[in-house]
Amino acid sequence: MSASSAFNEEKGGSSSVGEPEYGHDPASGGIFSSDYKRHDDLKEMLDSNKDSLKLEAMKRIVAMIARGKNASDLFPAVVKNVACKNIEVKKLVYVYLVRYAEEQQDLALLSISTFQRGLKDPNQLIRASALRVLSSIRVTIIVPIMMLAIKEAASDMSPYVRKTAAHAIPKLYSLDPEQKDQLIEVIEKLLADKTTLVAGSVVMAFEEVCPERIDLIHKNYRKLCNLLIDVEEWGQVVIINMLTRYARTQFLNPNMNESLLEEGSDKTFYGSDEDEDEEEEEKEKKAEAPMAKRKPYVMDPDHRLLLRNTKPLLQSRNAAVVMAVAQLYFHLAPKVEVGVIAKALVRLLRSHSEVQYVVLQNVATMSIKRRGMFEPYLKSFYIRSTDPTQIKVLKLEVLTNLANETNISTILREFQTYIKSMDKDFVAATIQAIGRCATNIGEVRDTCLNGLVQLLSNRDELVVAESVVVIKKLLQMQPEKHSDIIKHMAKLTDNIQVPMARASILWLIGEYCEHVPKIAPDVLRKMAKSFTNEEDIVKLQIINLAAKLYLTNSKQTKLLTQYVLNLAKYDQNYDIRDRARFIRQLIVPTEKSGALSKYAKKLFLALKPAPVLESPFKDRDHFQLGSLSHLLNAKAGGYQELPDWPEAAPDPSVRNVEVPEWTKCSSREKRKEKRVEKPFYSDSEGESGPTESADSESDSASGSEMGSGLEESGSGSESEGSEEEDEKDKKKIKKDLKKPVKESESEQSSEEEERKHQRKSDQQKSDSESESDEESDSESSQSESDDSDSEADVKKKKKAAESKPPPKPVKKDTKKEKKEMSLLDLDDFEPAASPQVTPVNSFLSNSLVTDLEGLSLSDAVLSPANISPCSALKSYELLHRIRGEGLSVEYCFSRQPFSPDGNMVAVQMQFTNNATSEAKNLHMEDVKLQSGMRVKEFPEIELLPAGETATAVMGIDFCDSTQAANFQLCTHTRKFFVSIQPPVGELMRPVFLTENEFKKEQGQLMGMNEITEKLTLDAKCRNEHTIVQRVTTAANLSRVPCGSDKECRFAGRTVTSGSLVLATVATKEGGAAQLTVNCEKMVIGTMLVKDVLLALTQ
Repeated sequence: MSASSAFNEEKGGSSSVGEPEYGHDPASGGIFSSDYKRHDDLKEMLDSNKDSLKLEAMKRIVAMIARGKNASDLFPAVVKNVACKNIEVKKLVYVYLVRYAEEQQDLALLSISTFQRGLKDPNQLIRASALRVLSSIRVTIIVPIMMLAIKEAASDMSPYVRKTAAHAIPKLYSLDPEQKDQLIEVIEKLLADKTTLVAGSVVMAFEEVCPERIDLIHKNYRKLCNLLIDVEEWGQVVIINMLTRYARTQFLNPNMNESLLEEGSDKTFYGSDEDEDEEEEEKEKKAEAPMAKRKPYVMDPDHRLLLRNTKPLLQSRNAAVVMAVAQLYFHLAPKVEVGVIAKALVRLLRSHSEVQYVVLQNVATMSIKRRGMFEPYLKSFYIRSTDPTQIKVLKLEVLTNLANETNISTILREFQTYIKSMDKDFVAATIQAIGRCATNIGEVRDTCLNGLVQLLSNRDELVVAESVVVIKKLLQMQPEKHSDIIKHMAKLTDNIQVPMARASILWLIGEYCEHVPKIAPDVLRKMAKSFTNEEDIVKLQIINLAAKLYLTNSKQTKLLTQYVLNLAKYDQNYDIRDRARFIRQLIVPTEKSGALSKYAKKLFLALKPAPVLESPFKDRDHFQLGSLSHLLNAKAGGYQELPDWPEAAPDPSVRNVEVPEWTKCSSREKRKEKRVEKPFYSDSEGESGPTESADSESDSASGSEMGSGLEESGSGSESEGSEEEDEKDKKKIKKDLKKPVKESESEQSSEEEERKHQRKSDQQKSDSESESDEESDSESSQSESDDSDSEADVKKKKKAAESKPPPKPVKKDTKKEKKEMSLLDLDDFEPAASPQVTPVNSFLSNSLVTDLEGLSLSDAVLSPANISPCSALKSYELLHRIRGEGLSVEYCFSRQPFSPDGNMVAVQMQFTNNATSEAKNLHMEDVKLQSGMRVKEFPEIELLPAGETATAVMGIDFCDSTQAANFQLCTHTRKFFVSIQPPVGELMRPVFLTENEFKKEQGQLMGMNEITEKLTLDAKCRNEHTIVQRVTTAANLSRVPCGSDKECRFAGRTVTSGSLVLATVATKEGGAAQLTVNCEKMVIGTMLVKDVLLALTQ
């Protein structure tokens, strides 16, 4: 690299971020100095053994890249550190390599083994970064390695790595298109991924690699529709555009019936003119097709699903998402529903000018076909003086498209204002818009024409020129009515110098020369004088004018025409020379002239159709809205045509997803087989355990209804009362009876119960996932009825159990059941689960109580209320009894929520009257607070007798600061100035976090938000209980569960702002410890560290 390029690209590149950069004075000769020492300090830092130096160097290098500086010469020094053990350094190295791996391919290949090891790293960010670097090396020799890495990453547990694999697929495809088949397999696998992080990326890969493979979308269509609302914004754009094209191939046109009904009505109307005999036959023939076409359109449920799930995205903050949904509705929705997009698109007009430009391009196209959609928002398209010219022109286009008989007067008033603008391009566009309005709406044509004629006297030549061009087009519609205007325009030839305007005037005079027979020859005379100085376009029209006048008034113009043709014969422009030669032979007959000269007058003076002023956006709707091709009005590279609607609806069953039945059926079938092979009740009477007790119960109660009910719900065999039960109860038996009990295996009952409930929960999950399956619907409704039936059975069982004493042989088994009891068994009291004859009252009073005594629920243990410090709250003196003349006041922070206002700290005050006389009217006055602080006064204490004590609670919003609250404490005779200043630990309230949540929040509060202090714990303060007690006494924090016994974690939030406060005490051997506080409010964090340090070391 030369010295000059080094000077230009980067000087001071080795300086750290934030330092000023100094340029050399070219005259000093420094520009010719060598640059071989550039970045030497960074290279030394990267070669050092200290991770801190490496990290600092990488931070500076990445900052250089972010500022656009060239750091490619550091590639060898950086790539060596890809194997560094420090995770932060490794991340930054991969960031660098992603940027320069493609430029330094040879050096990157040397470290490819390290990248491959990075693919196995336990950290998901490293795995993803390694794959990203690997896919950035554009060398065909490593294609097999890249393919293997992508396949492994596609099966990674981390969705972030799978997302990176989806990003790598298009890179590999562009490097080697022959890998398409294997990549399609990976895409198919990733399309089945249910995480929102992957969805957008894999659809992008699908669009790049195999957009024609629409069959890959069938099974994932509904999933993509349902995930759409949660996918990141740019993924939403890609998915919506893909689903738009998919829907155009799989669903019928929702607006097809409108045009078909019109066709059908026309046919039946004309068919009614036939004779009576033929009329019936014709009706039968002609009605067949219309009736088939008139079949009422029913929207496919999947089509409706797409429209329903994309509609909320019209509220997205991302303009691209809103635009994508708008084009989807425009191309796919019924006409009556398309109107919902208008409001969202109008909202985007308040955005940046670039966004406005794209939106207005699409609105201009939509407003041609769906004018009524934007009419209510007409004023939103009015032009502001601050709008750029391109925005003004597009808004004019929209206003012109929206113009109709009802609003044309309002729009024309707007146009009159726009003509006064200083922006000449905008004024010209406005005049063209007026001309279009006059063409489209006949009622205002004369008004517009008169207004344009008035503009002919405008001082600005460009305004006059544009008016002439527009008037010329309007006059072609009714030239005989406006000969005065043609005369007026003929007088302008002396003043107007704009070539297009002069050419338009000459064309008008030549075309309608019979309306101005006296003026036309004079205009030709003037033009002949200035012929040599005119522009080419004007010269051509002078020749045309001369030819037309020669054919209609040869006496006056013959010599002028010959003169003009002679001048044109020697013109520099060959078009003009050819035109003159052609016209001379055509209009001046000679002996050599052919038969064509006889028709010269018809050729030149034939009636020409009036030009149709159309919108430039008229034919753009065949491009997909929102695409680059639509914006450019030309097919861009990579553009995919929007498919036409199918004539017949494709098979909708291709989108049905098979629900895995093994979770539901296999266990049921096994249970059926077991029930058939080994019935619940055995013929032998020597069985032990629950089976024997169930037998005895059913035998003793078989005569009554309750007995038969229990028998049917408790066994799978037939009984006397089973004939009275319907099919519903039989299904209920299958649901309730889920524990296959084997002979002499009562010890396994609790294990079987747990398995049963696990299977039941799995089954319910699978049922909830397959809502479209009829079988799952019937089962879910059946399970609801089963639950209500089982509850009724339990009540019956309770009554039966209370009325009968327990048999003696069951006592041993009931003791076993007490030991094996679990909360799952108490969840729904299934009769078949434990058919004991033990009285329910004694059962609940003995077994349940003993089971629950040792039970510890994690939520209860970790709730903030249970982690309050054991010691009493610290009290502070507010008013001493001597200074208060016998009245003493103490206060403490009760650490309870202050119910009137959650942002206030509750302060509990205790008043003691040590005097001999009573105190009256104790209240607050003259409160003086810092800005932002608030106080809720305590209720007035009317009377405090001598020797008595009273308590009151006040609330103070300290605004997350330790500033004191000053006020006067008043009695009926005296006033005392007092102040309450809180310790920083009382400005927060405890909050419950799990261990993972704590780590996640702590990771977001690093850097300047983290304060760490080392300390040595006293011998009395080295056990966990004491540390927790002292920390929670110093600060109102709650304990966070921790898997390590060497760490104590605490969490809370500030009372006013709710800022998270995290504290960690990590103990080491020998009493050494480290205190870490994470808080976004650095002042509170610093003060809290001091208070906790004091509490732990005193």
